[in-house]
Amino acid sequence: MKKGCLRKSCLALLPALLFAGTTAIAADPGWLYYGGDQGGRHYSTATQINTDNVDKLDVAWVFRSGDVATYGDEMENTSTQATPILLPLEAGQSLVYCTPFNRVIALDPATGKQRWSFDPEIDRRGERAFRCRGVSYAEEQRVARGSACRYRIFAATQDRRLLALDALDGKRCKGFGHNGEVKLKASIAYAPGEVSSSAAPVVANGVVVVGSSIVDFEYSKTPRGTVTALDSLSGTVLWEFDPLIGNENSGSANVWSQMSIDEKNKLVYLPTSAPSPDYYGADRPGNNPYANSIVALDLVSGAVRWYFQHVRHDLWDYDSPAQPILFDWQKNGATIPALALLTKQGLIFVFNRLTGEPLWEITERPVPPSLIAGEITAATQPRPIAPPPLIDAFLMPEQAWGIASWEKMDCAEQIAGLNNLGLFTPLGESLTLMYPGSLGGANWGGGALIGNTGKLLVNINNLAFTGKLIRTPKNVGSAAIKQDHPGAGQRMQVTMQGTPYTVEVGALQSPLGIPCNPPPWGKLVAVDLIQGTIDWQVPLGSVNELGPVKLPFQVNWGTPNLGGGIATAGGLFFIGATMDRQFRAFSTATGKQLWRYQLPIDATATPMTYTYNGRQYVVINAGGHAIFKRGYGDYLYAFTLP
Repeated sequence: MKKGCLRKSCLALLPALLFAGTTAIAADPGWLYYGGDQGGRHYSTATQINTDNVDKLDVAWVFRSGDVATYGDEMENTSTQATPILLPLEAGQSLVYCTPFNRVIALDPATGKQRWSFDPEIDRRGERAFRCRGVSYAEEQRVARGSACRYRIFAATQDRRLLALDALDGKRCKGFGHNGEVKLKASIAYAPGEVSSSAAPVVANGVVVVGSSIVDFEYSKTPRGTVTALDSLSGTVLWEFDPLIGNENSGSANVWSQMSIDEKNKLVYLPTSAPSPDYYGADRPGNNPYANSIVALDLVSGAVRWYFQHVRHDLWDYDSPAQPILFDWQKNGATIPALALLTKQGLIFVFNRLTGEPLWEITERPVPPSLIAGEITAATQPRPIAPPPLIDAFLMPEQAWGIASWEKMDCAEQIAGLNNLGLFTPLGESLTLMYPGSLGGANWGGGALIGNTGKLLVNINNLAFTGKLIRTPKNVGSAAIKQDHPGAGQRMQVTMQGTPYTVEVGALQSPLGIPCNPPPWGKLVAVDLIQGTIDWQVPLGSVNELGPVKLPFQVNWGTPNLGGGIATAGGLFFIGATMDRQFRAFSTATGKQLWRYQLPIDATATPMTYTYNGRQYVVINAGGHAIFKRGYGDYLYAFTLP
């Protein structure tokens, strides 16, 4: 150690030097943010693992968080969704992630050995599934080098606390809020779990921004979906944004998915959800313009710079599900700062991210009116002229699918009896086609953009649902709800308290439990955003484990999928997400599957990749999902080449 290096500024580097072994090599390229970068491209420039050698990929290490041993049966009500981040050298160069119970854990990137952990000991009451999608990192420039908490981890918890931890040792940053935490508010006191946090906060320019996750289908009036910005040093609230300001008879329109930040232009992009309740809107007339929207706010002041609403007066639970993707649109010699918005409807909207100007023209399509008394639906809904929809929402009886002829006939009869006027058909008191259903289309896994090429890869659900509104008898309460959506093969009834109705939603399927719409029921789609075309699409997932008898071979008809994928400059796309315990690698050029590995449990999280000490690793979190009901675990798998 050089002379004078016993000062605090040098001691701060000791953990990285010691943990790295004999040599500390900067983790380049790394994965410093939940989505790979602040614009959620899910992309790495790493090329060591590529199309020529991915078939040799093998397990490097496996880490188990200990949640199964600690929480036991409570694990049945968890959804393991976290994507780790890799800290820079000066911050300790640890791999950091969160468990569904908001424990924050730091690991050695080469061995998977635990370096530190922090348990916020959350309030575990309530029926909402426990989940945590990630944590965030920031260097706090206002703290002197060598002092505690110069390098910070921010994490939002299920019980609505925002934590600031020292990235080097996991200890609380005592100058942030009260003893390293700020209690985030809801406007009304609700039961535990009805307001929570699951997405990673976003941080830039000394500002940390956090949204919320709200049970928005059980009540006509829910907590406000207020987005809060705080000073990253002190935890002082800087501004708040309520997407439903002026509408006191509703609530939510919250930001439960991941936000994006354009640090250079000081903009934060909010993907907002539906106002409450999801399936009945007579008491919230109008379009509620900041709901079901992409809203661009000034990061410093919270002022609205522009917005676009992709669903007006939502009656289908078509939240904005995915992190907005920021990239440079390069076409005809021009470069435009752009934003791509994925929707549950299977549509992709592309904008100039500074002005909100559409880069593909958006048209207005007439949609059916509601048959429910007092419900005034929007007359039209927006649709881009390109790229084409990722799902064909047109389903007629002659398109019914079944393995046996009698099964196909049953499905055809069901479809013929539905209220079915295409996408945006409102629910009525008779069964209505919901295609896609509330799972999407796209969901929170989002997409992966290959550099600034405009080539986007996205995993899609392709399942038809049905739903209807049932008049609720007086003095009927609501049963505890443990999930946000019906899972595959399930129907869900929820009494929307404060309205005249109970909603029933579930999959459209044959008597054998097989979807009535043709496969694939999950797929991977490659889209050229610049040309406005679909390059290729392939089934995603095998149904061999979903029948009454597990088959020893793959049946690639696609499965419902939750979680996302990542792309690399090595020509690869990595994804779990499916209901078959597989972790797969595809060619980004052709969609051909090049590698797969069977995990002990479904991996409903988005993977990440990094290069450390000269070796590239790919990491996936495998713990199952409460909606899938296919078991649970607490595994973190890392893969590398021999």
